[in-house]
Amino acid sequence: MTKYSYYLLLSCLMLLAGCQTVEPLAIDYMLPADVSFPPSLKRVAIVNNMPEVPDNKPILAKEKKKDGFEIARKIDYYNGNGAITAEALAEALAHENYFNEVVICDSALRAHDVTPREGALSETEVNRLAHELDVDFLIALENVQIRAVRRISYLKSWGIYQGTVDAKVYPTVRVYLPDRSTPMVTISAKDSIFWEETGNGPFVQSHLINEEDLVKQASEFAGSIPVKKLLPYWKTANRYLFCGGSVNMRDAAVYAGDKKWGTAIELWKQTYATKKGKKKMQAAYNLAVGYEMQDSIATALDWALKAQAEARIVDGVDKKDLTHLGKADLPYYVLTTLYVTELEERKAGLSRLNMQMQRFNDDF
Repeated sequence: MTKYSYYLLLSCLMLLAGCQTVEPLAIDYMLPADVSFPPSLKRVAIVNNMPEVPDNKPILAKEKKKDGFEIARKIDYYNGNGAITAEALAEALAHENYFNEVVICDSALRAHDVTPREGALSETEVNRLAHELDVDFLIALENVQIRAVRRISYLKSWGIYQGTVDAKVYPTVRVYLPDRSTPMVTISAKDSIFWEETGNGPFVQSHLINEEDLVKQASEFAGSIPVKKLLPYWKTANRYLFCGGSVNMRDAAVYAGDKKWGTAIELWKQTYATKKGKKKMQAAYNLAVGYEMQDSIATALDWALKAQAEARIVDGVDKKDLTHLGKADLPYYVLTTLYVTELEERKAGLSRLNMQMQRFNDDF
């Protein structure tokens, strides 16, 4: 879920909490990677294929106008430290215990290049490295770009200066298999890392991160960025239960708190079958949560769609001019729609996730 959707959901819940009890709970679930590796690929080597001076084009982005507090701004572009990123990538992959072994090639493959050449490793180079390192395939770091925005602001109400550095980090990696003339896949990812200092002007100037440390820390951070695209990963999400309005709903909340989801589900089904309007919608929403907690994603999505349909009626979506309404004017419909979207994402990725986790089957 994006930050926007998260804060929107919180605003909806704050609005709803004024008229009934809403209990939060968290759920951890796994999502599939963008890349699917055959189970036979068990040993991987991380190599640094980044040239000493990459031929980078500036990362262009529209600049926001200065706000009323900002008094200075500086934008810089850096090449990351390939050795630091490659080591961080190897450590991050090893930490996930997805492959049997992760090894790292300490040598920078392009360190002694005299003339520029194509970035991708040749088939001969891949075969030689895989043989020498005794691995099934390679993941090569090809590039790391960093775009840093350094700002100084004066917070008038506090009487202090605030210095920030917001760095967007762009690593590129390629996956190589032996005996193939082209890379299996190229992954370009991005993420942000942030630093902040407050105090008087000289303190902020002297303590805000310097360029050398920025490149070092951003390069280390860059190693963790591609992992979610390479390996299945865990996500923590917020879920909510409607707990008031009837004896069944209150009792079901108690059973849910004790992880007795089967009993809670039966009580919510009774409410759904006998109530109308908001109570029917809330029971359907709770049923979706209950089935998701039992990993029955398809059934959870069915109930979430029912909750969404009821919310559409409760909020009068079809009777309102949506061009003049904000999201907070449709609290139930927004809440259920966001949940439907998340469950659709989970359902769509299930088959790919199961395939990616086959390597852990005992009979493989």
